[in-house]
This record gives sequence, structure tokens and C-alpha cells, in this order.
Amino acid sequence: MTRTADLLRKVFVASRPISWPNTAFPFAAAYFLTAGVVDWKLVVGTLFFLIPYNAAMYGTNDVFDYESDLRNPRKGGVEGAVLDPSLHRPVLYLVWGSCVPFVIALVLGGGPWSWVVLAVSLFAVAAYSVAGLRFKEKPVLDSITSSTHFVSPALYGLVLAGWAPGGSAVVTPDDAAVGVSVLCAFFLWGMASHAFGAIQDILPDRAAGIDSIGTLLGSRVTLGLVLVCYTAAGVVLLVTGGPARWTGLLAIPYLLNVAPYLGVRDETSERTRPGWRRFLWLNYLTGFAVTLTMIGLSLGV
Repeated sequence: MTRTADLLRKVFVASRPISWPNTAFPFAAAYFLTAGVVDWKLVVGTLFFLIPYNAAMYGTNDVFDYESDLRNPRKGGVEGAVLDPSLHRPVLYLVWGSCVPFVIALVLGGGPWSWVVLAVSLFAVAAYSVAGLRFKEKPVLDSITSSTHFVSPALYGLVLAGWAPGGSAVVTPDDAAVGVSVLCAFFLWGMASHAFGAIQDILPDRAAGIDSIGTLLGSRVTLGLVLVCYTAAGVVLLVTGGPARWTGLLAIPYLLNVAPYLGVRDETSERTRPGWRRFLWLNYLTGFAVTLTMIGLSLGV
């Protein structure tokens, strides 16, 4: 019982509970705004993207990143666990096994397009970390894959709710344009966020022989890319029609969070860590603002 409790505790820490809403909320928002109902697919999908999905994503990462995590001072708290090798196999069995019943239910409740999106989403979760793929060690692809982790639940919510060829949802050209714009902006936000997080790990990643967008481009160029992507995400939303365009202003807090580190160098890259910690909490503030916007849209405000 003690070993089981310890395993569950380790998986809980590894799953980054602070980040759970970053995947569950996009799915739930996309599904509800498209389907307009609270049904079992919304509940099951939200629970899946809240816990099992994050446990699989981050638990797998902490298993295959064990060597580099030993050298990384930010591991062992809200930003991940340092998993003893004796726990690696049990962790992988537990986190991926917990996904199975949810995936079966969602497959039965969806159609071919939703199966494709779900498969891509789960592949991205595994490919980022597992040996032989290790997309996290392929600079630029690492940020693209990380962004897919967060955007794919939103796209899956749209498709599961019928936003696909032959689907049940009625999607006007204007609705489609807004949806695509939001997904594109979200993707740019995801790339920027991953790249910003990679800057603080430049030194430990180089020490461990791990390539990343940060180690390839260096701190200054990577930070410039972060600023460009956050700005582009905001602009994409602002030029989109409808009340939702004002959510583009939410890029401003992220830009202000990054701006103090414009003078950072590789040898001082770890100084960006406070900005990363602010970023983790900033997501709750912007998520609240997006929620208010959604409520206003649903009420026709």
C-alpha cells in the first residue's frame, strides 16, 4: 500500500496539476461553444484532458528526462518530478493505462475525424519524450509539438461536437474563419510559451547533451521569437471579426512578462525562471478573462 501511495503521489507531482486547466479548458470551451449542450462527451472529454492526458504527457516526459532532470534545479516541485528509475515502468503503465477507458469511450462517441485528431494528439504526447522519437530534442519541432499538446484538445473538442466535414454542427463561413483564427493564435501562443520555458533550461540541457530551440538559437534569438509569436497571436485575434477579437489584448500581459529579460544571455538564462513561474499563474488570469468572454458570447452580450 505504501509503494502504491508513493507511486500515485509521484505521478500526481509529475502531472503538473498547476497546468491541468491548460488542456481541459480548451477542450471544454470548444466543445460547449460548438455543441451548446452539457452531455457525457463533454464530461468525459474534460476529465480526460484534465488528468489522464496530463499524467501521460508529463509522466512520460519525467521518465525519459530522468538524467537531465537530475541536473535541473527547477525539478521536484510544481514543474515536475525526479522519478527514481525503479518507478519508470510502473509510472508508464499507470499513466497510459489510465487513458485507455477514456479513449475507448471517446472513440465510441465520435467519428472518423475525431479519431484522427485524438490519434495525432496522443502521438504528439508520446513523440515529445519517448526514446527513438524525442521530438523535444529536435529544435523548433519541440515548440511545434508542445503547442500541439495544448491546441489539439481544442481542435478535438470542435470536431467531436460536429465541427468537421459531414458533422452535425452548423458552421457558417464566418464561424469557420473565427475558429481557424483562434486556433492559429492559440498555436502561436503555445510555441511562444514553450520557447520561453526552454530559455531557462539552456545550461542544464547543454550539460546533458540535449538539443532544444533554446540551445540552438541561444537565449537572445529565442526570446525575440517568443516576442514575435506572442505579438502575432494577439494580432491574429484582433483582426478577427466579432467580440472575440478583444481577447487578442490578452497577449499584452505575456509580452510584459517577457520584456524584462530582453538583455538575457546564455550564461544568465536561468534568470528567466521567475518569469516562467509568473507565466504559470498568468494562465489563470487570462483563462478567467476568456471565460468571461465566452459567457458574454453565449448570452449574446
